[in-house]
Amino acid sequence: MIHSLNQHIINGPIPDHIAIIMDGNGRWAKERSYPRLAGHKEGINSVREITRVCGEIGVKYLTLYTFSTENWNRPSAEVSALMTLLLKTISIEVKELHKKNVRFTTIGELEMLPKSTRRGILDGVELTKDNTGLNLCLALNYGSRQEMVSAVRTIAGKVKEGNLELNEIDETFFSESLSTANMPDPDLLIRTSGECRLSNFLLWQCAYTEIFMTPIYWPAFREEALMEAISNYQTRERRFGKVSEQVNN
Repeated sequence: MIHSLNQHIINGPIPDHIAIIMDGNGRWAKERSYPRLAGHKEGINSVREITRVCGEIGVKYLTLYTFSTENWNRPSAEVSALMTLLLKTISIEVKELHKKNVRFTTIGELEMLPKSTRRGILDGVELTKDNTGLNLCLALNYGSRQEMVSAVRTIAGKVKEGNLELNEIDETFFSESLSTANMPDPDLLIRTSGECRLSNFLLWQCAYTEIFMTPIYWPAFREEALMEAISNYQTRERRFGKVSEQVNN
């Protein structure tokens, strides 16, 4: 049941695809003199609530930047704890997602994750593959530059083998070579914690995405903050390179 949502927001255009850079777990914990892991644990509650609300208001795709290729550079103890927390969380949450008809998927290179974590993720993907509700995608060991390089290598290999002509390569073909081929580009990108950068997240896909930055740390980002971001999105005029007169006619 949706509570405290402004009716005009619900009646307005709801983004089909929301992508979120979940930032600020460590700083949230530090301000409270908690260990960093406490921030990550509280962030899981935000994931749970934002997933619920997105499903209720009709968002079709929710992509969460969970662990980047650069995050391996963090202290090894924190990375290890994150992997353990990830496995535990998915093992618990995916069953609830399945009950709510949520389809769970991932993008990124899973091969580098610990075997037990990878197995738990793949089991969750298999369990929910036929669900028809919200598509929840976790970006795990994901980097947009690495994704594009991989796509270029695949395309170059097809050209070299004679299975692809150069004039067949266009934006649509390239998009279909990315790990996000089965989902639309994000309509709205949210970044928490006050940082104003994309951090190697969906660089190609966000070419015309509306971006909303908030100072709220991810562990404190809940329903009201999401609705604020969507309300802001609804004030935007999405022109995609056109002028206002063309869009409004």
